[in-house]
Formats: sequence, C-alpha cells, structure tokens
Amino acid sequence: MFRFIQTGLFFFILTAAAHAEVTVQDAWIRATVPQQKVTGAFMKITSTANVHIVAIKSPIADRAEIHEMKMDNDVMTMRAVPSLPLGAGKSVSLAPGGYHIMLFGLHQQVKAGDGVPLTLLIENSQKQRTTLEVKAIAKSAAAH
Repeated sequence: MFRFIQTGLFFFILTAAAHAEVTVQDAWIRATVPQQKVTGAFMKITSTANVHIVAIKSPIADRAEIHEMKMDNDVMTMRAVPSLPLGAGKSVSLAPGGYHIMLFGLHQQVKAGDGVPLTLLIENSQKQRTTLEVKAIAKSAAAH
C-alpha cells in the first residue's frame, strides 16, 4: 500500500512540474502602416516553474521569432534566439530594446485597437510542451 501511494505521489509531482502556470500581462503589438510586413510584440511573462518559450505562432504572419537586442562593442545588435528561459517565480519583460517577438510576412495591416492572437509554445525540462494563447492589443508607435 505504501509503495502504491509513493508511486502515485511521484506521478503527481511530475505532472505538476510539467504543467507550470505561465501568465502574460500587458501584451501589445506595434500597429503598422499599409504594406508593412514586419512588426514587434511585447509583454510581461511569469512562470511558476523553470520553462522555456521555444516557439511563437500567429495567424497574421508567415513566421514569428523571439529576438534579443543588446549592446555589443558599442553597437546595438538584434538577433533571433532559439528559446526564452522563464525562471520559476520571476518575470521576464519583452519590451522594445530587449527581448521581444518579431512577426514577419504580415498578411494584413495591424491597426491600433486590433487584437492579435499569438500562441506561445512552452517546454519544460522533461521536454513536455504546452501552448498558451495570448491576445496582443495593437498600439500606435506614438503610444509607446
């Protein structure tokens, strides 16, 4: 009986670790002008466990990537990163000038006030994946 309870508790702990709670606050995306094919999305993300965001998708773009901007030898650089680590209990801000999401090959103009769906693919240390649906509200460049 003790072995049965012990085994059940073990699987409960594994399941709890696999389903980290990831929350998003203040998700927004830069509005675009007609014919613009690229924009950025920003938000504050918090997780209850150590996980990574390994991919982003949106139906309004051909592809989405996580990017990082940073100073390198007095030059501001921007590069795609393969994943974004989220530390347990810590918030990560995706903001202009730092980590952010780039959307490429936009299918339509993003107008101020539009709600843009984003899907975050989250992976834990056991390589188990879950998705989180986010709606980013479009704001004009002047708003930020």
